[in-house]
Amino acid sequence: MATLDFSTGLRCRVCGKLYPKEALNFCKDDFGPLEVDYDYEAVAKNITRAKIEKRPHTMWRYRELLPISGEPSVGPQVGGTPLVKADRLADALGVKHLWIKNDAVNFPTLSFKDRVVSVALSKAREFGMKTVGCASTGNLANSVAANAAAAGLEAYILIPASLERSKILNTSVYGANVIAVDGTYDEVNRLCSQIALKYGWGFVNVNLRAYYAEGSKSFGFEIAEDLGWRFPQHVVCPMAGGALIGKIHKAFTELNKVGLVSQPNTCKMYGAQAAGCNPISDAVKTGKERHKPVRKPNTICKSLAIGDPADGFFAAKLMRETGGWAEDVTDDEIIEGMTLLARTEGIFAETAGGTTVAVTRKLLEQGKLPRDEEIVICITGNGLKTMDALYEAIEPPVQIKPSFSEFESLMGNYASV
Repeated sequence: MATLDFSTGLRCRVCGKLYPKEALNFCKDDFGPLEVDYDYEAVAKNITRAKIEKRPHTMWRYRELLPISGEPSVGPQVGGTPLVKADRLADALGVKHLWIKNDAVNFPTLSFKDRVVSVALSKAREFGMKTVGCASTGNLANSVAANAAAAGLEAYILIPASLERSKILNTSVYGANVIAVDGTYDEVNRLCSQIALKYGWGFVNVNLRAYYAEGSKSFGFEIAEDLGWRFPQHVVCPMAGGALIGKIHKAFTELNKVGLVSQPNTCKMYGAQAAGCNPISDAVKTGKERHKPVRKPNTICKSLAIGDPADGFFAAKLMRETGGWAEDVTDDEIIEGMTLLARTEGIFAETAGGTTVAVTRKLLEQGKLPRDEEIVICITGNGLKTMDALYEAIEPPVQIKPSFSEFESLMGNYASV
């Protein structure tokens, strides 16, 4: 049986003007970004913890707070990833209470982007769209291609030509039309805006962006539920376009509004970026109201290399308002973060995960994050996607002949180290 759609339309985040449910991502009056609005009173009457807990352990157990009509037609198995108690990493960082929200094992393409894509493509089908696409730095390309293939939709994926080989392969394998553009992500995104306007296709992070971004809320819903229907004190989140950090906080706020969590939302939000592309963290650290775009990103963390983030202003504002902060780290620190997480918790995260772990360590050293309070680190993608970053950093295996004496000799070398 189809569920009711509790979304009421779109609202401008700048002036508050309301729009109907349509494929539109900006206000026609002031060009402010649009986001989905809901009838929270109606949601509160139709959702309970008991009802949620009886549903399959996917992101769609919170469907009353997601903007589709009825059951999802794309990605019904997405979400439900683990919240890992990270005691060994906590010891290494010198903190008492640390959790890893691990979307490196999300279905089907091993990143949190599967959450936003399942919402956007389900909405595209509601709108009768047959062709979909995106501009992407990698993870989104993988997810749109995979989910479009499963849904029988034609997909056009535009990427910067400099993208990691593994991410290009992980997109092309699904049969999507992959187009490499000789330019930055921001140039690719502008081109996609023109294509969406000309052809009327459903570009998930362009004309469908308002719906797409709502999928990120499920990341926050799951954190709160897995903590026993409460909020952590601190969340550290990677920032590319800047939407995820805001939607996690929105998720916590909505859980309050509909009565699922009675604890006030006092969680402090922290953002992580790479030093080679740090428009949002730079704005926070320098006190600028608006970020200065980075024209030529230069970092191994290509998934966060968005020089002019669409939600940069709102992300910086949120961190200030919640009492959080932002930082950025070098490529070497990113690699150290990746290996530290892998060697303490057995979690292989992509470069964005290394960035977030390294920023967490930096914030702790600066005293921006307290060591005796509860921290959640957001891991958004799998290290198998960005192995190029580690080839020179990881030593090759020791090689011996198939001889027990050689093995014993090797053990002697290990013992003497």
